[in-house]
Amino acid sequence: MTAWDLIVVGAGTAGLPCAIEAADHGARVLLVEKADDVGGTLHISGGHVSAGGTRRQREKQIEDSAEAHYADVQRISHGTCRHDLVRTATDHAAETVDWLDAQGFEFAPECPRLVYGHEPYEIPRTYYGVDQALSILEVLRRLLEPHLASGAIDLWLESRATALRAADGRVEGVEIERSDRRMEARAPAVVLAAGGYAASPELFAEIEGRPLYGAGCETSTGDGLRMARDLGAGLAGVGSFLPTFGGLRSPEDPHRAIWGDRPLLVPTERDPWEIYVDRSGRRFMAEDEPSMHIREERLLEIDDLVFFTVFDDRAVDESANIVVGWSPEKLRQTAGNRPGISVAGSVEELAGAAGIDPVGLTRSVAIYNAAVAAGHDPDFSRTVLPAAIETPPFYAMQNHGISLITFAGLDVDAELRVRRQDGSAIAGLYAAGEILGAAATCGRAFCGGMMLTPAITFGRLLGRRLAPGGGG
Repeated sequence: MTAWDLIVVGAGTAGLPCAIEAADHGARVLLVEKADDVGGTLHISGGHVSAGGTRRQREKQIEDSAEAHYADVQRISHGTCRHDLVRTATDHAAETVDWLDAQGFEFAPECPRLVYGHEPYEIPRTYYGVDQALSILEVLRRLLEPHLASGAIDLWLESRATALRAADGRVEGVEIERSDRRMEARAPAVVLAAGGYAASPELFAEIEGRPLYGAGCETSTGDGLRMARDLGAGLAGVGSFLPTFGGLRSPEDPHRAIWGDRPLLVPTERDPWEIYVDRSGRRFMAEDEPSMHIREERLLEIDDLVFFTVFDDRAVDESANIVVGWSPEKLRQTAGNRPGISVAGSVEELAGAAGIDPVGLTRSVAIYNAAVAAGHDPDFSRTVLPAAIETPPFYAMQNHGISLITFAGLDVDAELRVRRQDGSAIAGLYAAGEILGAAATCGRAFCGGMMLTPAITFGRLLGRRLAPGGGG
């Protein structure tokens, strides 16, 4: 066995900067990753980071600060986040963004900007790369390479951490399956940065009590959570789950959603021509409701998180693209040929094809059409009423409230030490990234950039602190 100064489990958004920073400060690091490449969720994420008081904001004469960023997160989350962790994240966020900037991160030219996919900030402070999160990964790969060459970081790919080793209440190593061998690695500190559980239907059902429709990283199977819970670690953020509003099911896997083929259901980006109904055919909200948080809350009222967008052929031609990147021709070609996307010559036939109650759907369409004719929606006060749903053929897309991220995670103290169920810290064990759960830094809401930014920030802070002489 070889001993390291630090073992980092998970070579993704938090694990990579943790290992790099520790090596920068003289540590010998073992970086363990079960996939065949580094990056984790950076391969699929939109890559949003947020910070107040950055150099790029000053260049654009945008007045902002860490305090204003913190206050905005509190506003959006309605105070449901971990105040101490959010304070740490926002206090160091500008440093993180400026560090990426100094390392050659290629910002999209429109950044910083306001983003409306979820509740927006009051000040433009969201950034992303020209190649989304892959622009972040490009920087981290470049910083990783010299440490791999020097031997400061040992990177074990296709290696799965299976258990934590502890003695006298202190974690002192990790059991790892590698190349069909079971191995043990030792270090005075272990950082769990192995992601969430958005690819584990079983763990998701256990923690959230709901079916999983995930579009997260396929390696996010909750391995780090399981290992820590085996040592008595507690969970935080249970009951904070919110779904991302709408996504199409994968034809191959009922638990997966294809984020690249997502319906554009953000009213600030596209006026709705469709109505939303549940399986009973009942509308459940104003389709032009601008608050994404309210939309997500309405979706939570549906037990199985399944709803249908219903529209006609005129909408296919005259609405902006209903599915991101799909032309009208592609939508028509796909309808009826992919599970969950139905087409029929009448509303009643459409209901049968889609699995919607025909009486309920026929009634909802008739009431909506009457509202369009009257110029007023008495049921939900929808104001965007472009046209009746009356031009055949008719379409229904089965949408799911999807999980890109997971909200519950390991409980940690302000120093990111993993805590037991009784609140005591497990010596030698730390955590950063999505394994903490989105509720830690977003509360019961989606706060722009408050997953990636804290992951990078906390990873760097831990790497610096756990390096020899860093204070432990």
